[in-house]
Amino acid sequence: MDFSQYLLVFEDILHTQTPPAPYDNAAYLDYAKLNWSRMNRWLKKGVLSEQLIDVIRKISQPQQWIVITEPWCGDAAHSVPFIQLAAQQNPLISVAYELRDSLPFRINEYLTNGSKSIPKLIIRDAEGKGLATWGPRPAECQVLFDKLKADGADFETQKVALQNWYNTDKGHSVQAELHGMLSLIAV
Repeated sequence: MDFSQYLLVFEDILHTQTPPAPYDNAAYLDYAKLNWSRMNRWLKKGVLSEQLIDVIRKISQPQQWIVITEPWCGDAAHSVPFIQLAAQQNPLISVAYELRDSLPFRINEYLTNGSKSIPKLIIRDAEGKGLATWGPRPAECQVLFDKLKADGADFETQKVALQNWYNTDKGHSVQAELHGMLSLIAV
């Protein structure tokens, strides 16, 4: 599905009387509501760096970007908007969105330390050859996440700490990592 179709799926989850699993669980539905707000905030107010725009515009051959995500994913709410805004800078980039927990279950090919962590960005050339992958979160945020887990922080503490990190970072880290990755493959 493209981004507009992903947004429709997301909206349907939020507005249906009987949302599908796992959104029939109030906690998941609440996550999705928060993530809708966070994602739309970045789509409206997120500013791409000139460096990222420059490297995106240098891409001269078609690329397909596949974003594996889910509306309940807090990390995705902060990263996916910047991935989408970046891709929109070059018509040679097509972006397909896939839900992690639905067919084709591509996440099984892109595990992070054995887990189905999302979001995951997969970049391929026009022939389908893999060029790069990114995700599930910026490296600095991953260090924070790993420390919180090692310290035995409960889920609420983890969630608040990561949210604060993303709010302070304002998308700079995901953009810097995309820039570094694309600088190596921009052809």
